[in-house]
Amino acid sequence: MTTAAPPPGMLDITLDGQPIRVPAGTSIFDAARMNGINIPTLCHLQSQTPVGVCRLCVVDTGARVLAASCVRPVEPGMKVVTDSEKVLAARKTVLELLMSDHPSPCARQQNSGDCELEMLARAAGASQPRFSKRTVARGKDDSSLAIAVDHDACILCDRCIRGCDEIKNNFVLGRMGKGYSAGIAFDLNSPMGDSTCISCGECMVSCPTGALTNKSVVGTAIAAGPGAEGFEAEDLLQIPVFKGVSGTFLELNRGAIVKRRFRKGEIICREGEFGSTAFYILEGQAKVSISTPIAHVKTQGGAKGFFKRLTSTLVAREEDKRAEETRDRTIPIDASVDLAYGNPVAELGPGDLFGEMTCMNFYPRSATVIAESDVVAFEMLRNVLDIMLKNKTFRAQLDQTYRRRALENHLRGVPMFAGLSPEFIAHLKESVELQRFAPGQVIVQQGAPADSFYLVRIGFVKVSENYPGGELVLAYLSRGDYFGEIGLLGGGVRTATCTALDHVELVRISGEDFRDMVERFPSVRTGLEAVAAERRTANQQRMQMVHNVPIDQFLSQGLMEAQSLLILDLQNCTRCDACVNACADAHEGITRLVRDGLRFDQYLVATSCRQCRDPLCMVGCPVGSIRRRNSLEVIIEDWCIGCGLCAQNCPYGNINLHPFEVMVDDPEKAGRKKAAIKQKATSCDLCTHLKEPSCVYACPHDAAHRVDPRTFFGEMLGQGTAK
Repeated sequence: MTTAAPPPGMLDITLDGQPIRVPAGTSIFDAARMNGINIPTLCHLQSQTPVGVCRLCVVDTGARVLAASCVRPVEPGMKVVTDSEKVLAARKTVLELLMSDHPSPCARQQNSGDCELEMLARAAGASQPRFSKRTVARGKDDSSLAIAVDHDACILCDRCIRGCDEIKNNFVLGRMGKGYSAGIAFDLNSPMGDSTCISCGECMVSCPTGALTNKSVVGTAIAAGPGAEGFEAEDLLQIPVFKGVSGTFLELNRGAIVKRRFRKGEIICREGEFGSTAFYILEGQAKVSISTPIAHVKTQGGAKGFFKRLTSTLVAREEDKRAEETRDRTIPIDASVDLAYGNPVAELGPGDLFGEMTCMNFYPRSATVIAESDVVAFEMLRNVLDIMLKNKTFRAQLDQTYRRRALENHLRGVPMFAGLSPEFIAHLKESVELQRFAPGQVIVQQGAPADSFYLVRIGFVKVSENYPGGELVLAYLSRGDYFGEIGLLGGGVRTATCTALDHVELVRISGEDFRDMVERFPSVRTGLEAVAAERRTANQQRMQMVHNVPIDQFLSQGLMEAQSLLILDLQNCTRCDACVNACADAHEGITRLVRDGLRFDQYLVATSCRQCRDPLCMVGCPVGSIRRRNSLEVIIEDWCIGCGLCAQNCPYGNINLHPFEVMVDDPEKAGRKKAAIKQKATSCDLCTHLKEPSCVYACPHDAAHRVDPRTFFGEMLGQGTAK
């Protein structure tokens, strides 16, 4: 009987006598892990690139010499043995050699009893090596305030170097010397305390021995409360999602994770509140929702006359349709699900993580979560969540949940992707790659080849262009936004640099899948080409402006980032404040204009809405309710939860929180309503209901003007008018 040929991209191998099928390119180590076979290692961590330096993970592939399984990919028909006498003897010899230079017990073994080298040596019967010890000590480094360094306990596994370089991108650690004198060094062999080390602790967490240990336990603990249960490190390690996490790390961060029990109806977290923790549900069901009225602020005139006293009211989308709003079908929140616009309620269950953005970036809670039944959940601080997200088992579980529950809604939330067939969506669920980026990390570089299309899943991405005079920020993209279509549809080259502004996760669609998508679905191509054309036109306008006006003069004042500036000609202005008073009269006594700001030649750029091209107000919105139209006008969506972060981020004080009285469910009396105050963000409307802004009309000396900065300053500098 013949065995069926494996499907494309899969290989059949034999592992310890058992036939298995794994994806091509899988290492022997990962193939064994996926099939429940443990291969010991000291130099390999799931979150780092394997290098094969410790040679403890050797296996027998039938070749002349044993192979390091972490760097050896599987081959068709390969027969692998992981536990033969030859393999076990080789591993024991390696452990004896390492133990001969190891100060046993090392600091880690003394503190938490989980030095990986000593544990493996004890299991293999190699605690007492046959080889003589090193005669010259390499010494200790006590210069750092946070981390103790014991070079004698270092086994040169390079895990600290890769943690510093690959995970944190700090590039402080490296190897020095060679042969018998080889060791790790900080910068150019400086003491750790004098180096550029920022004491993030990644090297300490990565280290398998007592070479790098915490000098003192920092008080990182979640406030105790009802239903909170603490953990010992060994208890946590018995829980499947914590498999592979450093026991030393958990011991040193005791209190940074607790188990909480919530009774049915109890609020787990509330929308708009600032927090610093994430929740991982173990048992039970929870309801996630937003209680803010699904309506936006509309400003309308009252009394007759030019200086109308305006009033602000909440109106639904059906009553006051605004351009481009029909594109939004879901509300993005900080969880594994999105909320439907018409019914912003969803369920969370075991295996769901929520509060990730709040925890990693200290943003406000995006929604209210209430226990639908009795709920048991882990609550964790950022240091624990960060290390958990690097664990392949935990990460794979979260990614699988996202692919199953949220990816389709995420894709269909983009208007032009609404017509994708269920079959193609199913294909994308399996083929897309989920990528994570640290703050400041470059995702794509301007001028590089375009090979992928990206959807923003979590966080904010800064899009910028580089010019001889400096960097120009084009936009901030949040969950539901996308980038990369211009390069793939155009000349195959990135036209801008995209950088992670905070903790960012992206859905990467390969260039091959993207081209297949636009070929099979003409509506998708049409929509993407329209957006790409708009962006190209804007790029050409900016380039024309760069040729006409020295960009460094604009960038130094921030003027180029504005679309509309209120300028005061100081040669005409008498400081009468008529403009300020007119603004206050038109907006219920609250002025949105301050007669102060940057000066450029004889002009004062007053503090008022600029309709910024670099809209800092958009950064961090937990529900993505503040965005800009294709015209670049900033707009606040119906589902604003009134957290106030946009008002804090606006450097010009233009965004205000407006209180409204609304009727909400009374928790004490089922079926009844009660009055409550809900806040919504609102900003300067540029008096669009009038022929010209009130502040400009009221100026008795023709000193106040609303101008397009590119045209105005281009003419003023005598460099020509930007077209």
